[in-house]
Amino acid sequence: MSSGTTIVSVAARQVYSDRGHPGIEATVKTENGAVGVALCTAGISVGQHEVEFAYDGGTKWRGRGVQKAVDNVNRIISPVLKGMDAGRQSEVDDALLNLGGPGAKLRLGGNATAAVSAAVLKAGAAGLGIPLYRHIGGVNACTLPVPGEISFMGSDRYGGGRRSGGKPSYSFMAYGFETFSDASYAIWDISTEWRERLNQKFAIPKVSRTSHPVIQAGVIRHDREIWDLMIETVHRLGYGGKVGFQVDVAAGTYYEKDKGRFVGLFSAEDKTRDDLMRLYRQMVKDYPFIILEDPLDEDDYEGHALLTRELGIQVVGDDLFTTNSERLQKGIEAGAANTVLLKVNQIGTMTEAFEMVRLAYRNGYGVMPCDSRGEGADIGDYSVGLNCGTIRECATGPRGNRLLQIEAELGKRAEFLGKKGLKGKF
Repeated sequence: MSSGTTIVSVAARQVYSDRGHPGIEATVKTENGAVGVALCTAGISVGQHEVEFAYDGGTKWRGRGVQKAVDNVNRIISPVLKGMDAGRQSEVDDALLNLGGPGAKLRLGGNATAAVSAAVLKAGAAGLGIPLYRHIGGVNACTLPVPGEISFMGSDRYGGGRRSGGKPSYSFMAYGFETFSDASYAIWDISTEWRERLNQKFAIPKVSRTSHPVIQAGVIRHDREIWDLMIETVHRLGYGGKVGFQVDVAAGTYYEKDKGRFVGLFSAEDKTRDDLMRLYRQMVKDYPFIILEDPLDEDDYEGHALLTRELGIQVVGDDLFTTNSERLQKGIEAGAANTVLLKVNQIGTMTEAFEMVRLAYRNGYGVMPCDSRGEGADIGDYSVGLNCGTIRECATGPRGNRLLQIEAELGKRAEFLGKKGLKGKF
């Protein structure tokens, strides 16, 4: 029995994403009137092993229009999913993955399948009358993640990283607190002070909380100047030992194969892998870095394994794993990283993403959700539903509001792991 969660319509349209470029929005409706709406969009830096999206090409939208993916949903996917049960996610995703035979994601576009799959998940939860996090994790969904907020980003300081989309990005991460609410406030407090300090020291204009400070070329000579200001700000407000640093390096986007060097990463000097590894050791020794994401090239499993063993902190694979079970398995065998970044739109369906999560947990890896592909406030539900210890940013704004709401709903059952939610032994 479907209990009214039978799918009666599936539709899609092209919309503006929060990054300004086109994304695909899918809407799924069920027999009992429930509605699930989900967006899938491209990321800032995209790993070469991610699922391929369907784009229109041509000159309009600079080739990145998604009307082709929209048409695939409305004309091909919709007729197949009508009559299926939105409460049976794996069955729906199996139909998506095998629509027309193997290779459906490649033909339809990973953006088309991901948007529909996520919309089905939300429609299923709404149709059953339960929160999304409960639909995902059942009665055991009660863990609130260690949150943060981006402190600054920018890739053109030293002439490299043209493919990075503004990486590396740095964040303050609040772990030394009893509740998510307390951690959220600490991040708000420190981020407010941080913007003032940036303006005072580097004459960087204050920006809204929905924008991120950017360090332009010629202002500093090494990112160490920023790390110094970050640690000064943390201690100025009395958060030493409670707030650490996270950096999404996206190192592969700085690697130039013809030179065999990382160009313009952290400073103007070209760097070998060994140079970077020495720098990471010094960073962790001298500053409260607790999370490194994609610190080396996206196919360097050996290097990531060495760093994971040596640094004793949370090492996250994003471009390294791309929410892909096969790539994660390879990382597990090599001992590369100890946490996988979860971007459900990297792989194409919710079922595949959740299979990857289970593989990570079975092998002692952490899972760190990220909302950069259009997940929005739903990322809070994914995090709690999967009992994740950490999350990319999400301390404030709409994502933070959703996590605060979930914390209130859970009441005494809400559990904030704090430092225990982090991987490593820092």
